[in-house]
Amino acid sequence: MNQPAITPENIEAYLRQHQEKELCRFVTVGSVDDGKSTLIGRLLYDTHGIYEDQLESVKKASKQEGDEVDLSLFTDGLKAEREQGITIDVAYRYFSTDQRKFIIADTPGHVQYTRNMATGASTANVAIILIDARLGVLQQSRRHAYIASLLGIPHLCVCVNKMDLKNYEQGVFDAIAKEFSGFCSRLRFREVKFIPISAKLGDNVVHTSPKTPWYGGGTILQYLETVPVDAGINRKNFRFPIQYVLRPHLNYRGFSGTIAAGSVKKGDQILTLPSRKTSTVVGIDTYDGELEEAHAPMAITLRLKDEIDSSRGDMMVHPGDESQALQRFDAKLVWLSENALDRGTTYMLKHTTRSVRVDVESVHYLVDLETLENRPERRLDLNDIGHVTISAHRPLFVDPYQSCSVTGAFILIDPVSNNTVAAGMIEGPAAEGGAARAGHANVPVSRVTEGERFERLGGQQGATVWLTGLPAAGKSELGYELERQLFDAKHFGVVVDPDDGRSRVAMPDGSSPPATPELARRMADAGVITIFTYAVPLRADRATLREAVGKQRFIEVHVSTPLDVCKTRDDRGAYGPTHRDPSYEAPEHADLAVDLSKTSAPDAARAIIALLKSRGFLP
Repeated sequence: MNQPAITPENIEAYLRQHQEKELCRFVTVGSVDDGKSTLIGRLLYDTHGIYEDQLESVKKASKQEGDEVDLSLFTDGLKAEREQGITIDVAYRYFSTDQRKFIIADTPGHVQYTRNMATGASTANVAIILIDARLGVLQQSRRHAYIASLLGIPHLCVCVNKMDLKNYEQGVFDAIAKEFSGFCSRLRFREVKFIPISAKLGDNVVHTSPKTPWYGGGTILQYLETVPVDAGINRKNFRFPIQYVLRPHLNYRGFSGTIAAGSVKKGDQILTLPSRKTSTVVGIDTYDGELEEAHAPMAITLRLKDEIDSSRGDMMVHPGDESQALQRFDAKLVWLSENALDRGTTYMLKHTTRSVRVDVESVHYLVDLETLENRPERRLDLNDIGHVTISAHRPLFVDPYQSCSVTGAFILIDPVSNNTVAAGMIEGPAAEGGAARAGHANVPVSRVTEGERFERLGGQQGATVWLTGLPAAGKSELGYELERQLFDAKHFGVVVDPDDGRSRVAMPDGSSPPATPELARRMADAGVITIFTYAVPLRADRATLREAVGKQRFIEVHVSTPLDVCKTRDDRGAYGPTHRDPSYEAPEHADLAVDLSKTSAPDAARAIIALLKSRGFLP
């Protein structure tokens, strides 16, 4: 900040020094009116990062005189933003100090602008979240922290703002820090830093405040100048997506692109995907000359010893350390389009330098951005964040997003409008047993879309209701009562009961047959509420069923009728004189427990229907 005057003699040295400074990208997030734009205005103002004409323009816009200006207007540039006093669009601002260059993204706090917030945070090294000292931790604060964590931002700086309105009380700051630390412990941040500030007055923003003698952790600017900015870069696994084959003349052939992860040096062995051809690096060229070694995120051109037939979209890696080649994978998807996800549309997926056609095979659940709980759902609308399975027409060379954000990220593009409709983060291979999709193989697929099933069934979504309990606890009685009540309410449910006289797959020990997990999953995919009355005595077996169906679609109901009552009801000899009492492991965390010695089957069925409605399976 105290740089010498720039003269013709030192201009080149100054520009070279500025170019070589480390770059830190950070995003400000938080609830409405927490002071995000004011904080950025304070940073720019106190670091002299504002031009005189900008300052005069903001003074005029805020209708103030002298040095008192509305600092938020340095970023809230849209007319609608100034009129409403809120941030709508993502605003980018730039400034520098002696230590670093900075790019700031000021993002909206309103829930309806979640896509804007996700866009602004997608390239950040640090997230600064503001919490109003008067209001404490809000649901929106948790929501934005969750999205920042989901996008893989490694560092979170929590600024407790407006401390001046709470008389700079340490107890207020400590209480907020304790509460939010507990929430952040469930997220994936590498570091969480807490700073008490007043953005309006400048306390602990650029200059240390004497009003908080109990705090000695430094200012926001000091934190930004020292926080590691390469923590989110994978330095271990070499990933080089080929962007362009450079052939300026007959004696030169190189592969150009940006290193996504890891490093490479002359003499390294290289494996190219998908051809799996190998060669040796003989040269690493850049605009400034040849290098002995290069690392992420440098833009380079590799020259190889052998002539390898590779082109844009291929991936170069080190042998023995390869990306996963996946055609079906699970991912988190942030829906960015005004038009809802159309399951019948084949979208274009852009991943690194490779583009392929894909189908969104299934939507498993949405993340409720108010409670951060997973809610069963089959569609995605604007600003929704969902867990999906994607089926690609050709393999992609990917890594989990948390291990490499470049090769784990992608966007979906509408093939008609060419608009970007979603941003995604790959989690890993999809579960086995998924439906084959058009474009993969000559395998027949359903001609009924999931959306059509959803509409025909009146908004019902498929689920598995598993009734477990001791023999003669009343599972079958409850199952058929639930089926009747669903039918009377114009919903569709079906009972799978080993004792109904039609089943030929009942197991003598009360467990489910091997084909049951696949049956349960397929019925749920078809939108049917399937009621199983198999006891399945072992918890581990029921856990396996839950995983097969999907945790969000599996409702475990413990029919907890006591053993002595079950014995009096037994008419099949399960508790006869030659039988020992059955070995049964009761659920530790059932979704619902009903005791049919105290509750009637109709009342228990109504309780299950209420649970299905609360989980979103019934409208």
